[in-house]
Amino acid sequence: MTKPIYLVQFKGQHDRACCALLQGDMAQPAAAGQSTYDLALRAIAEHLTLAEVVAQTEWSSPRPLDSMTLLPPVTHPDPTHLHGTGTGLTHLGSAKTRSAMHGVDAQETDSMRMFRWGIEGGKPTGEYVGVQPEWFYKGNGHWVAAPNADLNSPAFAGDGGEEPELAGIYLIDQNGEPCRLGFALANEFSDHVTEKKNYLFLAHSKLRPFSFGPALRVGDLPSDVRGTSRILRDGKEVWSKPFLTGEANMSHSLANLEHHHFKYDIFRQPGDLHVHMFGTATLSFADQVECKAGDVFEISAADFGPSLRNRLVVEPEAKPATRVTVRQL
Repeated sequence: MTKPIYLVQFKGQHDRACCALLQGDMAQPAAAGQSTYDLALRAIAEHLTLAEVVAQTEWSSPRPLDSMTLLPPVTHPDPTHLHGTGTGLTHLGSAKTRSAMHGVDAQETDSMRMFRWGIEGGKPTGEYVGVQPEWFYKGNGHWVAAPNADLNSPAFAGDGGEEPELAGIYLIDQNGEPCRLGFALANEFSDHVTEKKNYLFLAHSKLRPFSFGPALRVGDLPSDVRGTSRILRDGKEVWSKPFLTGEANMSHSLANLEHHHFKYDIFRQPGDLHVHMFGTATLSFADQVECKAGDVFEISAADFGPSLRNRLVVEPEAKPATRVTVRQL
């Protein structure tokens, strides 16, 4: 495997997203001010890899990364054309974690049944299509929280908790073909209290902001990725746990997960970006940790550059509680 390339984005002039090549704790901005999206469009138009475009791009003098206002490592000029989605029960410890979260015997759940399907048929060989995974929708680019920014939990939520994951980043070309830019750390922030009430509330529990980055790892994904998920409260660690991901630690292959997302025509619209999260087996909620406003989530992995940090903010509840109404036209 070649040496990985890491790209970040920061807020440039007029709040424009600008790409930078990461070198340790320093970053070299693109001399012409291009965004990651711009570089990816060029790669598609010129039939190059993103790594080849990076090699041909002129980069300006290095700047300290901590002097930049970071953005997600890739953004779309129109946030409604960035789609956040994900899969669950994809890792070898997923069923145990889901069981602990719901407080039931994993042998009796639909979750355990779906997990077993993944073990048996989630890594097909050759051109065969494997079993489809659990799938969920997160939201569009308007709900993406930048690295170091707040993750907002709505007033009606049961809670807001972290989910450390890897995400694949994809751009759809002019012919409707998904093109993978690379991978990034992600916090697939969810409402586990709502989900625990009934697994049919899963869709509601996932409709929350999410974050990914700070760096986009261009190219291949290591088969064995090891990281750490932490919660800091008033600057002190209150919970920490290692997590494993990458295909060596998953019940599905990446190709199978990608197929079952992009088999839908609606997800192959030219110019759209996709941030597709691959699932996790590590949750503080499963360890009976109650996240509180002001907590800082930190997700790190040696193969992915800087840690992803976000602060939990709980939106105040309106008094009296307001109901959304619909106006008849």
